[in-house]
Amino acid sequence: MARVLIFAPAPTLTVTIEDLRGEADVHVHVGGQGVWQARMLTALGLDVVLTCSVTGEVGGVVRHLLDDEGFEVVAIEREGISPAYVHDRRGGERIAVVEEDGEVLERHALDDLYSATLREASRADLVILSGPDGDDVLEHDVYRRLAIDVRALGKPVLVDLAGPRLEAALEGGVDVLKVSHEELVADGRVEDGDDEAQLVAAARELHESGIGLVAVTRADAGSVVVGDGGAWRVSAPQLEPVETRGAGDSYAAGVASVLAGGGAHDAAIRMGAAAGAVNATRRGLGTGDAEAIRAIAEQVQLDDIEEDD
Repeated sequence: MARVLIFAPAPTLTVTIEDLRGEADVHVHVGGQGVWQARMLTALGLDVVLTCSVTGEVGGVVRHLLDDEGFEVVAIEREGISPAYVHDRRGGERIAVVEEDGEVLERHALDDLYSATLREASRADLVILSGPDGDDVLEHDVYRRLAIDVRALGKPVLVDLAGPRLEAALEGGVDVLKVSHEELVADGRVEDGDDEAQLVAAARELHESGIGLVAVTRADAGSVVVGDGGAWRVSAPQLEPVETRGAGDSYAAGVASVLAGGGAHDAAIRMGAAAGAVNATRRGLGTGDAEAIRAIAEQVQLDDIEEDD
């Protein structure tokens, strides 16, 4: 069984308040990009290990919830304020009550987390570098260093990042990049995120810089992908979404699930598109039925994009 390591520096405790027959119905979850990716990879049958930090009293709850997820957890415990998100959905809208990014990962905890990540990377077939919700939880240069060091261990690196974290990882060198069209606009790589030609040009430029596979996701228009086999326009069956948050992370996980086992780029993209589409039909972020995902992956179309398109 292929093994994937996910670097998820600071998972978030999420508390959701919903209405159930006129009473407050409270749900407690652990989330964040890396957790959602790990959840989908586990659903797809991969052997998954997640390295993270857990902080303070809330961190104890986070660790307990992570242990129930079904994947291996290597957690560095520390004191302080943990990332947390409390929101009220009883009125039909998402109203934030508490949004706490958490404290900066101080030097000793970061050293321990970094070492644990390198140790687990040496045992993995592929490594995903994911980000915390808060911009200031750890210094961006950690992603440059990890990208260099993980690849020095002979392991491929997949990133799904944005902004300074993405730039740092790219400076270190990555093998697979999943990025949204909004993130390319925000990073100044394209002017118009709705212009497919600009997205393809940006993806080609990133590929030519040394990235083996570049996938640019678009919420409703399907993704565009550039890899060693050329450029593709990706079309998945149009399923009715109920929650789009987490779909991009599921896409990245689907891609990783195939590449970790030595699969081809086209098969990886089909799995990623199917995983994202199925996850969007569910309220559980990063969840999905493996059989449904594999069945839908067979219906994902990859159309060639020529140089002059």
